[in-house]
Order: sequence, then structure tokens, then C-alpha cells
Amino acid sequence: MKTKVPTAHRFDSGDPETIHDYLAHAYHSRVAIRAAVDARYRFRHHRVDAGSFWRETSDQSTQLDIDVEPSRALVICEVVSGRVDRSCAGAYGRFGPGDVFLAALPDLACSLRWLPGRITACLLSLSVLDRVTGTASAGRASRVRFTGLTPASPALAGLWRHTTSYLDHVVLGNPYAYREPLVIANAARMLAASALAVFPHTRAGWSPATDQRAATTTALRRATMFIEEYADRDIGAADIAAAAQVSLRTLQLAFRRHLDTTPMAHLRRVRLDRAHRELMQADPRRETVSAIASRWGFLSHSRFTARYHATYGFPPSRTLHA
Repeated sequence: MKTKVPTAHRFDSGDPETIHDYLAHAYHSRVAIRAAVDARYRFRHHRVDAGSFWRETSDQSTQLDIDVEPSRALVICEVVSGRVDRSCAGAYGRFGPGDVFLAALPDLACSLRWLPGRITACLLSLSVLDRVTGTASAGRASRVRFTGLTPASPALAGLWRHTTSYLDHVVLGNPYAYREPLVIANAARMLAASALAVFPHTRAGWSPATDQRAATTTALRRATMFIEEYADRDIGAADIAAAAQVSLRTLQLAFRRHLDTTPMAHLRRVRLDRAHRELMQADPRRETVSAIASRWGFLSHSRFTARYHATYGFPPSRTLHA
């Protein structure tokens, strides 16, 4: 999965032709835009590009009718103000402030009517979804297929809003965090997991009997050895399952059966231990707790401190300054 230091891009124009060209370039897709005549028309766009996901905010001051050709990303939108009408594959939706929706299903075109206002959006690479679900090497036929364009429930729409708020304030708003590849990789997986929880989808079924037989201590040993060796890399549950030569479901069963935990919880525990070692060896005049925590993929300083204290019995700052 491509991981990079996020970069910010801003655009502000009142020229319809310039806006059209910008949007076509920004979304790597053919876009047809028809704008209502308005001498005061303005379009503003701010994007943070993290490679595997984009987070963006757009404001505009007229009625826009937009036809977008199929995208290779999952585009999840939230209306902040104004209204958006969306049509995709025969499904129509009207969305107002606070509503969360998919702009389109991957590989399908969509049409939007956007009245003056602001929307936020998250564009998520399909490769992130493949890695989270363990279908990265299984081909497009096994890829998760979304079956609905709106959240499965209002509570799940709230989950998405909570996830993006956390991303904006804890990750992208933290100068220590967003520069660390492990933090951005974890943020991408968090977005993918949230999208899979929020929007209805279907995927290939599992074979419970096969999973039970394969969830052995041998598979667990291969998994834990892989975690120990690659804890400093961008790895997730699907990568660990591949290294253990079992399905993702079998991996989860093996960790639950033999260690009473999950693969990702075990990975976080190993990373916590590595951060602990680094704190013991660090020079407090040159290092901070936040910087070390971020290097090991911990998104939130407060959560890292709480977890560290619960594990070692004292705060990480004491270790650093010992």
C-alpha cells in the first residue's frame, strides 16, 4: 500500500473553465460540469493527499450539475451545508447537512446536482479495502462489492462522522503523527474498516469447518514470528494471514483460541514494547514521547500514554527522563 507524508493542496477560483479543468485533473476522471449563471460564482477546494486516501473539503456558491465517469476509488461524502442530489446505477438520493453517502459505487458513473454549500469527502483507494479484507491477491472477482450507497443505519453514519473527525484532529492535525508512515497506514486501515462497517456490502463466504482445522499453533507461530520481524513495517491482518499461510478468518480464530486476543491487538502490543525500548534508550533532550509513539504507529498521544501506563505501571514520560 502506498504510504507517503500527506501533502496539502488548495484551489480557489471563480472561472468556470478553470474549475472544470481543475476537477478533471484532481479526480483523474472525465467530468462534465454545468454551472448556473452567477457573476459571484466561487469554488474552493482543500485536499490532504496521503497516497492511499485523500481527505478534502469543497465550497461552492451556485448550482452545479456534475456527471462523473467511473472512479477507481471509494468516494464517501458528508454534506456540511447546502444539498446534494445524487444518481448512480438507478439509485437516487437527496442529502442535506449531516448526511453521509457514497458518491458512486466503484467502477460506476454518477450524476450530482450540488446546490450552494460545503461538503467534505474521503477518497479511499480500493487497494486498502483489499488489504483489510484479505483479498489483495485474490483478484477482482473476490473484491468486496458494496450493495448500497447510504449507511446501513443512522448510528453507523455517526460512526463515519466520528472516524473522520478523529482523523482530522488526531492524525492530520498532529505534526508528529502525520509524518510517520505507520500512522498514515493505520489511518488508511481505520478508514477502510469504518467504511466496511458503515455501508452494506457482500463478499465471498468463509468455510467455518476449514477455519477450525487450520487454526493451529503452527499457524500462530508463523504469524507471531512475522509480527516480531516486521512490526516496524506497514503490515495489517491480511499480511499476517498471508505469512501464516492461512485465511484471515483462520488467523483471527487462531489468535482468539490460543492467545485470547486478535492479530492487530498483538501487533499493537509488540509495537508498544518496541516504543518502550526506544524510550529507555532515547535522549530526552532530542526526543519526545509523541515522536516515538508516532514512529510506532500510535495515532493518539493520550491513548498511547494510557495504554503504556496500564501495561508498565507508570507514564512513558518517566521512562524517557529516567
